[in-house]
Amino acid sequence: MSEVLQAPPVVLTSKDFQTDQEVRWCPGCGDYSILAQVQKIMPTLGIPRENIVIISGIGCSSRFPYYMETYGMHSIHGRATAIASGLKAARPDLSVWIVSGDGDSMSIGGNHTIHLLRRNFNVNLMVFNNQIYGLTKGQYSPTSEEKKITKSTPFGSIDHPFNPLALAMGADATFIARSMDRDPKHLQEMLLRSNAHQGASFLEIYQNCNIFNDGAFEIFTEKASKPLETLFLEQGKPLLFGANKEKGIKLDGFKPVIVDLSQGGSADDCWIHDDKDFYKAQILVRMFDDPSIEGHLPRPFGVFFETDRPCYEEQLEAQLQGIIEKKGPGDLNKLLRGHETWTIQ
Repeated sequence: MSEVLQAPPVVLTSKDFQTDQEVRWCPGCGDYSILAQVQKIMPTLGIPRENIVIISGIGCSSRFPYYMETYGMHSIHGRATAIASGLKAARPDLSVWIVSGDGDSMSIGGNHTIHLLRRNFNVNLMVFNNQIYGLTKGQYSPTSEEKKITKSTPFGSIDHPFNPLALAMGADATFIARSMDRDPKHLQEMLLRSNAHQGASFLEIYQNCNIFNDGAFEIFTEKASKPLETLFLEQGKPLLFGANKEKGIKLDGFKPVIVDLSQGGSADDCWIHDDKDFYKAQILVRMFDDPSIEGHLPRPFGVFFETDRPCYEEQLEAQLQGIIEKKGPGDLNKLLRGHETWTIQ
Protein backbone atom coordinates (compact mmCIF):
# COMPACT_ATOMS: atom_id res chain seq x y z
CA MET A 1 0.00 0.00 0.00
CA SER A 2 1.55 3.28 -1.09
CA GLU A 3 1.99 6.04 1.44
CA VAL A 4 0.23 9.32 0.73
CA LEU A 5 2.66 12.19 1.11
CA GLN A 6 1.24 15.49 2.30
CA ALA A 7 2.75 18.75 1.17
CA PRO A 8 4.19 20.84 4.00
CA PRO A 9 2.05 23.81 5.03
CA VAL A 10 2.74 26.99 3.12
CA VAL A 11 4.49 29.59 5.28
CA LEU A 12 3.41 33.07 4.26
CA THR A 13 5.29 36.32 4.74
CA SER A 14 4.24 39.95 4.52
CA LYS A 15 5.43 40.00 0.90
CA ASP A 16 2.82 37.38 0.05
CA PHE A 17 0.16 39.97 0.92
CA GLN A 18 1.62 42.64 -1.38
CA THR A 19 0.12 42.98 -4.85
CA ASP A 20 1.82 44.08 -8.06
CA GLN A 21 -0.13 47.34 -7.97
CA GLU A 22 1.75 50.59 -7.46
CA VAL A 23 0.77 52.00 -4.08
CA ARG A 24 -0.60 55.42 -4.92
CA TRP A 25 -1.05 57.60 -1.89
CA CYS A 26 0.58 60.98 -1.36
CA PRO A 27 4.21 60.57 -0.24
CA GLY A 28 4.24 60.67 3.54
CA CYS A 29 0.61 59.62 3.97
CA GLY A 30 -0.12 57.61 7.12
CA ASP A 31 -1.92 55.00 5.03
CA TYR A 32 1.46 53.56 4.01
CA SER A 33 2.24 52.63 7.60
CA ILE A 34 -1.19 51.14 8.24
CA LEU A 35 -0.92 49.03 5.08
CA ALA A 36 2.53 47.80 6.14
CA GLN A 37 1.33 46.79 9.61
CA VAL A 38 -1.71 44.93 8.23
CA GLN A 39 0.55 43.06 5.80
CA LYS A 40 2.92 42.17 8.64
CA ILE A 41 0.27 40.67 10.93
CA MET A 42 -1.66 38.79 8.24
CA PRO A 43 0.80 35.86 7.95
CA THR A 44 0.61 35.30 11.71
CA LEU A 45 -3.16 34.70 11.65
CA GLY A 46 -2.87 31.30 9.99
CA ILE A 47 -5.68 32.11 7.56
CA PRO A 48 -5.29 31.23 3.85
CA ARG A 49 -5.28 34.31 1.64
CA GLU A 50 -8.29 33.00 -0.28
CA ASN A 51 -10.31 33.14 2.96
CA ILE A 52 -9.50 36.79 3.68
CA VAL A 53 -11.57 39.64 2.24
CA ILE A 54 -10.84 43.39 2.42
CA ILE A 55 -13.85 45.62 1.75
CA SER A 56 -13.61 49.39 1.52
CA GLY A 57 -15.91 52.31 0.81
CA ILE A 58 -14.80 55.62 -0.72
CA GLY A 59 -11.88 57.79 0.31
CA CYS A 60 -8.09 57.69 0.25
CA SER A 61 -8.02 54.71 2.63
CA SER A 62 -10.41 52.82 0.38
CA ARG A 63 -7.68 52.03 -2.15
CA PHE A 64 -6.57 49.43 0.40
CA PRO A 65 -8.02 46.33 -1.38
CA TYR A 66 -5.89 47.03 -4.46
CA TYR A 67 -2.73 46.61 -2.39
CA MET A 68 -3.67 43.45 -0.46
CA GLU A 69 -3.11 40.07 -2.14
CA THR A 70 -6.44 38.74 -0.89
CA TYR A 71 -9.97 38.89 -2.15
CA GLY A 72 -11.48 42.34 -1.84
CA MET A 73 -13.88 44.96 -3.05
CA HIS A 74 -13.65 48.73 -3.46
CA SER A 75 -17.31 49.42 -2.91
CA ILE A 76 -19.40 52.60 -2.72
CA HIS A 77 -19.51 55.57 -0.39
CA GLY A 78 -20.51 54.62 3.14
CA ARG A 79 -21.69 51.14 2.23
CA ALA A 80 -18.62 49.02 2.98
CA THR A 81 -20.12 47.95 6.31
CA ALA A 82 -23.41 46.95 4.65
CA ILE A 83 -21.66 44.94 1.93
CA ALA A 84 -19.43 43.27 4.52
CA SER A 85 -22.50 42.36 6.57
CA GLY A 86 -24.07 40.63 3.59
CA LEU A 87 -20.87 38.77 2.78
CA LYS A 88 -20.40 37.58 6.36
CA ALA A 89 -24.01 36.40 6.51
CA ALA A 90 -23.54 34.38 3.32
CA ARG A 91 -19.99 33.18 4.05
CA PRO A 92 -19.42 33.17 7.83
CA ASP A 93 -16.21 31.18 7.32
CA LEU A 94 -14.41 34.16 5.77
CA SER A 95 -12.18 36.63 7.62
CA VAL A 96 -13.68 39.99 6.68
CA TRP A 97 -11.84 43.28 7.18
CA ILE A 98 -13.47 46.65 6.53
CA VAL A 99 -11.40 49.72 5.66
CA SER A 100 -13.12 53.07 6.07
CA GLY A 101 -12.32 56.70 6.81
CA ASP A 102 -13.87 59.18 9.20
CA GLY A 103 -15.95 60.69 6.40
CA ASP A 104 -16.96 57.35 4.89
CA SER A 105 -17.97 55.69 8.16
CA MET A 106 -19.13 58.67 10.25
CA SER A 107 -21.04 60.66 7.62
CA ILE A 108 -22.81 59.02 4.69
CA GLY A 109 -22.06 55.59 6.17
CA GLY A 110 -22.85 56.45 9.78
CA ASN A 111 -26.15 54.61 9.77
CA HIS A 112 -24.57 51.44 8.41
CA THR A 113 -21.71 51.66 10.92
CA ILE A 114 -23.92 51.71 13.99
CA HIS A 115 -26.08 48.85 12.74
CA LEU A 116 -23.04 46.70 11.95
CA LEU A 117 -21.83 47.23 15.51
CA ARG A 118 -25.14 46.54 17.23
CA ARG A 119 -25.73 43.41 15.15
CA ASN A 120 -22.24 42.21 16.06
CA PHE A 121 -21.11 40.51 12.87
CA ASN A 122 -17.73 38.87 13.40
CA VAL A 123 -15.80 41.36 11.25
CA ASN A 124 -12.99 43.85 11.80
CA LEU A 125 -13.73 47.53 11.11
CA MET A 126 -10.71 49.83 10.79
CA VAL A 127 -11.58 53.54 10.76
CA PHE A 128 -8.73 55.68 9.44
CA ASN A 129 -9.37 59.01 11.16
CA ASN A 130 -7.46 61.97 9.72
CA GLN A 131 -10.12 64.55 10.69
CA ILE A 132 -10.42 65.79 7.11
CA TYR A 133 -11.78 64.85 3.68
CA GLY A 134 -8.55 64.03 1.89
CA LEU A 135 -9.76 62.50 -1.38
CA THR A 136 -11.96 65.49 -2.22
CA LYS A 137 -9.16 67.91 -1.37
CA GLY A 138 -9.52 69.16 2.15
CA GLN A 139 -13.08 69.82 3.31
CA TYR A 140 -13.89 69.42 7.00
CA SER A 141 -15.13 66.00 8.09
CA PRO A 142 -17.46 64.74 10.86
CA THR A 143 -14.45 64.41 13.19
CA SER A 144 -12.84 67.79 12.42
CA GLU A 145 -12.50 70.01 15.45
CA GLU A 146 -14.73 73.05 15.93
CA LYS A 147 -13.55 76.28 14.24
CA LYS A 148 -11.66 74.22 11.66
CA ILE A 149 -10.83 76.41 8.64
CA THR A 150 -11.04 74.48 5.38
CA LYS A 151 -12.12 75.06 1.79
CA SER A 152 -15.72 74.33 2.77
CA THR A 153 -15.55 76.28 6.06
CA PRO A 154 -13.47 79.42 5.33
CA PHE A 155 -14.77 81.09 8.50
CA GLY A 156 -14.34 78.00 10.65
CA SER A 157 -16.57 74.98 11.19
CA ILE A 158 -19.45 75.41 13.60
CA ASP A 159 -20.18 71.66 13.65
CA HIS A 160 -19.65 69.73 16.86
CA PRO A 161 -17.41 66.75 15.94
CA PHE A 162 -18.14 63.08 16.40
CA ASN A 163 -16.17 61.13 18.96
CA PRO A 164 -15.88 57.79 17.08
CA LEU A 165 -15.28 55.63 20.15
CA ALA A 166 -18.16 57.22 22.05
CA LEU A 167 -20.36 56.55 19.01
CA ALA A 168 -19.24 52.91 19.03
CA MET A 169 -20.04 52.62 22.74
CA GLY A 170 -23.48 54.05 22.09
CA ALA A 171 -24.04 51.45 19.38
CA ASP A 172 -23.16 48.67 21.86
CA ALA A 173 -20.01 47.60 20.03
CA THR A 174 -18.39 44.56 21.62
CA PHE A 175 -14.78 45.65 20.97
CA ILE A 176 -13.51 49.24 20.95
CA ALA A 177 -9.87 50.31 20.54
CA ARG A 178 -7.65 53.13 19.31
CA SER A 179 -4.15 53.22 17.83
CA MET A 180 -2.12 55.45 15.49
CA ASP A 181 -0.21 55.17 12.23
CA ARG A 182 3.13 56.30 13.70
CA ASP A 183 3.32 53.65 16.41
CA PRO A 184 3.78 50.44 14.36
CA LYS A 185 4.28 48.10 17.31
CA HIS A 186 1.14 49.27 19.08
CA LEU A 187 -0.88 49.24 15.87
CA GLN A 188 0.14 45.64 15.17
CA GLU A 189 -0.93 44.70 18.70
CA MET A 190 -4.33 46.33 18.24
CA LEU A 191 -4.84 44.64 14.86
CA LEU A 192 -4.13 41.26 16.43
CA ARG A 193 -6.49 41.98 19.32
CA SER A 194 -9.18 43.05 16.86
CA ASN A 195 -8.82 39.84 14.91
CA ALA A 196 -8.88 37.67 18.04
CA HIS A 197 -12.18 39.17 19.15
CA GLN A 198 -15.28 37.16 18.28
CA GLY A 199 -17.67 39.86 17.12
CA ALA A 200 -17.51 43.28 15.50
CA SER A 201 -14.24 44.99 16.36
CA PHE A 202 -14.05 48.78 16.03
CA LEU A 203 -10.50 50.08 15.72
CA GLU A 204 -9.98 53.82 15.30
CA ILE A 205 -6.57 54.61 13.80
CA TYR A 206 -5.24 58.16 13.93
CA GLN A 207 -3.84 58.70 10.43
CA ASN A 208 -1.91 61.75 9.33
CA CYS A 209 -2.98 63.50 6.11
CA ASN A 210 0.21 65.38 5.37
CA ILE A 211 -1.37 67.35 2.50
CA PHE A 212 -4.63 68.68 3.93
CA ASN A 213 -4.33 68.21 7.71
CA ASP A 214 -0.67 67.71 8.46
CA GLY A 215 0.27 67.37 12.12
CA ALA A 216 -3.28 66.86 13.42
CA PHE A 217 -2.00 64.15 15.79
CA GLU A 218 1.62 65.27 16.05
CA ILE A 219 1.33 65.89 19.78
CA PHE A 220 0.66 62.17 20.28
CA THR A 221 3.44 60.94 18.00
CA GLU A 222 6.43 63.25 18.52
CA LYS A 223 9.11 62.08 20.93
CA ALA A 224 9.09 65.29 22.99
CA SER A 225 5.34 65.42 23.61
CA LYS A 226 4.21 61.80 23.37
CA PRO A 227 5.03 60.69 26.97
CA LEU A 228 2.79 63.33 28.57
CA GLU A 229 0.09 63.37 25.91
CA THR A 230 -0.60 59.65 25.49
CA LEU A 231 -1.96 57.05 27.89
CA PHE A 232 -1.49 53.44 26.82
CA LEU A 233 -4.12 51.17 28.34
CA GLU A 234 -2.88 47.81 29.62
CA GLN A 235 -5.22 45.21 31.09
CA GLY A 236 -4.86 44.86 34.86
CA LYS A 237 -2.32 47.68 35.15
CA PRO A 238 -2.64 51.20 36.61
CA LEU A 239 -3.15 54.14 34.27
CA LEU A 240 0.34 55.66 34.24
CA PHE A 241 2.00 58.06 31.80
CA GLY A 242 4.98 60.37 31.48
CA ALA A 243 8.56 59.72 30.39
CA ASN A 244 9.24 57.75 33.58
CA LYS A 245 5.65 56.82 34.38
CA GLU A 246 5.74 59.52 37.02
CA LYS A 247 2.10 60.48 36.58
CA GLY A 248 -1.06 58.47 37.04
CA ILE A 249 -4.82 58.81 36.89
CA LYS A 250 -7.32 58.01 39.60
CA LEU A 251 -11.06 58.49 39.87
CA ASP A 252 -12.53 61.18 42.09
CA GLY A 253 -16.09 59.92 42.08
CA PHE A 254 -16.69 59.60 38.35
CA LYS A 255 -14.06 62.14 37.28
CA PRO A 256 -10.49 61.21 36.37
CA VAL A 257 -7.80 63.32 38.04
CA ILE A 258 -4.01 63.31 37.70
CA VAL A 259 -1.82 61.88 40.46
CA ASP A 260 1.81 63.06 40.59
CA LEU A 261 3.81 60.03 41.73
CA SER A 262 6.99 62.11 41.96
CA GLN A 263 5.33 64.21 44.67
CA GLY A 264 4.35 61.38 46.98
CA GLY A 265 1.43 59.90 45.07
CA SER A 266 1.17 56.13 44.84
CA ALA A 267 0.45 53.88 41.87
CA ASP A 268 -1.70 51.84 44.26
CA ASP A 269 -4.17 54.73 44.31
CA CYS A 270 -4.45 54.83 40.52
CA TRP A 271 -7.20 53.51 38.31
CA ILE A 272 -6.55 49.86 37.31
CA HIS A 273 -7.62 49.28 33.73
CA ASP A 274 -10.21 46.59 33.06
CA ASP A 275 -11.40 46.44 29.47
CA LYS A 276 -14.47 44.46 30.58
CA ASP A 277 -15.74 47.39 32.68
CA PHE A 278 -18.55 48.95 30.65
CA TYR A 279 -18.99 51.97 32.91
CA LYS A 280 -15.34 52.96 33.13
CA ALA A 281 -14.99 52.51 29.37
CA GLN A 282 -17.56 55.27 28.91
CA ILE A 283 -15.42 57.59 31.02
CA LEU A 284 -12.30 56.66 29.05
CA VAL A 285 -13.77 57.34 25.61
CA ARG A 286 -14.95 60.77 26.80
CA MET A 287 -11.93 61.62 28.90
CA PHE A 288 -10.24 64.00 26.50
CA ASP A 289 -13.30 65.94 25.36
CA ASP A 290 -15.28 66.30 28.60
CA PRO A 291 -15.30 70.04 29.44
CA SER A 292 -16.25 69.30 33.05
CA ILE A 293 -12.89 67.65 33.73
CA GLU A 294 -10.26 70.01 35.11
CA GLY A 295 -6.63 69.81 34.02
CA HIS A 296 -4.96 68.49 30.92
CA LEU A 297 -5.43 64.74 30.58
CA PRO A 298 -3.57 62.49 28.13
CA ARG A 299 -5.31 60.78 25.18
CA PRO A 300 -5.93 57.04 25.80
CA PHE A 301 -4.78 54.40 23.30
CA GLY A 302 -5.40 50.68 23.45
CA VAL A 303 -8.43 48.48 24.07
CA PHE A 304 -11.11 50.49 25.86
CA PHE A 305 -13.79 47.84 26.03
CA GLU A 306 -14.42 44.23 25.12
CA THR A 307 -17.36 41.98 25.87
CA ASP A 308 -18.91 38.76 24.63
CA ARG A 309 -22.17 38.66 22.72
CA PRO A 310 -23.46 36.16 20.13
CA CYS A 311 -22.45 36.99 16.56
CA TYR A 312 -25.19 37.83 14.11
CA GLU A 313 -24.18 35.28 11.47
CA GLU A 314 -24.18 32.47 14.07
CA GLN A 315 -27.68 33.34 15.22
CA LEU A 316 -28.83 33.64 11.61
CA GLU A 317 -27.49 30.18 10.75
CA ALA A 318 -29.13 28.66 13.84
CA GLN A 319 -32.44 30.30 12.97
CA LEU A 320 -32.32 29.05 9.38
CA GLN A 321 -31.50 25.51 10.50
CA GLY A 322 -34.41 25.60 12.93
CA ILE A 323 -36.79 26.73 10.20
CA ILE A 324 -35.59 24.02 7.80
CA GLU A 325 -35.95 21.32 10.45
CA LYS A 326 -39.45 22.51 11.30
CA LYS A 327 -40.85 23.30 7.87
CA GLY A 328 -38.64 21.42 5.44
CA PRO A 329 -36.58 22.80 2.54
CA GLY A 330 -39.37 25.12 1.39
CA ASP A 331 -40.61 26.32 -1.99
CA LEU A 332 -38.88 29.41 -3.43
CA ASN A 333 -41.71 30.22 -5.86
CA LYS A 334 -44.24 30.04 -3.04
CA LEU A 335 -42.07 32.27 -0.89
CA LEU A 336 -41.74 34.88 -3.64
CA ARG A 337 -45.48 34.93 -4.30
CA GLY A 338 -46.23 35.30 -0.61
CA HIS A 339 -49.79 35.52 0.64
CA GLU A 340 -50.96 38.53 -1.35
CA THR A 341 -51.59 36.95 -4.76
CA TRP A 342 -54.63 37.01 -7.00
CA THR A 343 -55.77 34.97 -9.96
CA ILE A 344 -57.28 37.13 -12.68
CA GLN A 345 -60.00 35.41 -14.81
